[in-house]
Amino acid sequence: MKPATAAKKLGVYLEATPEQFQEGVVSRDELNALQADPPEWLRDLRRDGPHPRPVIAAKLGISIGGLARGGVTDPLTTEQVEALKAEGPEWLAQERAVQAEVRKETARLKAEKAEKAAEAAKPVKRKGQPHRPR
Repeated sequence: MKPATAAKKLGVYLEATPEQFQEGVVSRDELNALQADPPEWLRDLRRDGPHPRPVIAAKLGISIGGLARGGVTDPLTTEQVEALKAEGPEWLAQERAVQAEVRKETARLKAEKAEKAAEAAKPVKRKGQPHRPR
């Protein structure tokens, strides 16, 4: 697979990876080996960054779109993410509230869908017809 795909699967910022990783091709076996026993450079990147947008968004508890609305377009280090959390800008609080509402609505829809599925699975009794066991 392409290095960009492998970096995405590993949750790291491609431009921060070693040159040999960026220029090579990563097989599934190599990817599995990197995930199972990450080398020092991978452990460092995961711990300290710079991190790609999906990782930053997850660390902040917001969506990737929320990052863009907040003006965060560049990769950030763990230290920068922690500083942003400590600073607590208004846009971050707003995006966290939006994300909480999205999660709540997703849970409501999932419960509604499960309820409808359970209702559909119930046997239908028709008036005037005796119940015949199968």
